[in-house]
Amino acid sequence: DYLFKLLLIGDSGVGKSCLLLRFADDSYLESYISTIGVDFLMLQKIRTGKTIKLQIWDTAGQVRFRTITSSYYRGAHGIMVVYDVTNQERFNNIKQWLNEIDRYASENVNKLLVGNKCDLTAQKVVSTETAKAFADEIGIPFMETSSKNATNVELTFMAMSAAIKSRMASQPGMNNTRPPTM
Repeated sequence: DYLFKLLLIGDSGVGKSCLLLRFADDSYLESYISTIGVDFLMLQKIRTGKTIKLQIWDTAGQVRFRTITSSYYRGAHGIMVVYDVTNQERFNNIKQWLNEIDRYASENVNKLLVGNKCDLTAQKVVSTETAKAFADEIGIPFMETSSKNATNVELTFMAMSAAIKSRMASQPGMNNTRPPTM
């Protein structure tokens, strides 16, 4: 069995909470309520006969909460950097979020770039090709999701879990890893 700590980071309004809600409850809220500080959820999934417990931390995207949320990077096994495909500025800010990861997270943390709201094709300003090229350039995987219609949501979380599991298996003494409790 495994226990992995995942972090969802990105600008305010990109859909981090909606991604988590879709993954946890297979539901979607049309209204937007900004996360204050950090929300936390514990989920359990069974894959290939193993129980994977995911401790998922949904962080506030506003700058004023950055000092609070920086402490949550410690002990994270995986970090999803989420942006909104309909907002160029949110995509441009990914570099700042990657700097936060470099500053606060462990060196070998798994990262995943997530372009959310891919259902809004008419409003899309960040092309899949542009985002994929950027992800390739910085050496991290990339996926597009839609919390609204559930596109790739489960797949994104499971891909992150599989990547962490694979990394843990290649590091002696890292099996069944438990993150520090906060």
